[in-house]
Amino acid sequence: MTRPLVITDCDEVLLHMVRHFREWLDEEHAVDFVLEGQAFRDSMRHRGQTEPMSEEQMWSYLDLFFETEMHRQVPIAGAVNAITELQREADVVILTNLPDKRNEARGRQLRDLGIDAQVFTNLGPKGGALARIVGEFGAERAVFIDDIAAHHASALEHVPHVHRLHFCGEPSISPQIPCARLAGHAHARIDRWDEALPWLIETLHGEAR
Repeated sequence: MTRPLVITDCDEVLLHMVRHFREWLDEEHAVDFVLEGQAFRDSMRHRGQTEPMSEEQMWSYLDLFFETEMHRQVPIAGAVNAITELQREADVVILTNLPDKRNEARGRQLRDLGIDAQVFTNLGPKGGALARIVGEFGAERAVFIDDIAAHHASALEHVPHVHRLHFCGEPSISPQIPCARLAGHAHARIDRWDEALPWLIETLHGEAR
């Protein structure tokens, strides 16, 4: 019998990202970043301008951040311990929305912070990648963790048997993001690892309601 499987996102689930991205934009690029429920691109403005930047500019800044500033990122409280505990119960892999060229750097970053797990990179909705990973591992019971509601909707479409936990560990944005559980796309919404870990272990063992 195969081990259970946990597929988890990285940014805002294992590591803080938005807070470090905001600081870097402010310090190095005179860009104001205020995320208050609107689209990511609409949250970024060059200082002194009222119009949001173009989508091309947004992706350029994001790519540059992940090229040069990943060392800024620190773990979400409880994340490292939670992954260690989960690895006693299940296989754990990371599914992160970054280009394939960032796969090695992401794995190295996580190992340096105490999380040693296989990394899968992806762009766009995650349902297809989830289906491939679950198929590769042959897991009969799996849990997907992500902070973005749209990825839970994609997971429901592609792998409806996988349990889904909507988790956002960044307090500055967690109250404002759309909730996948309320939308009917996730089984639970928990934003703290000390509360999420018991639910995850129960779910992996088929005990969660």
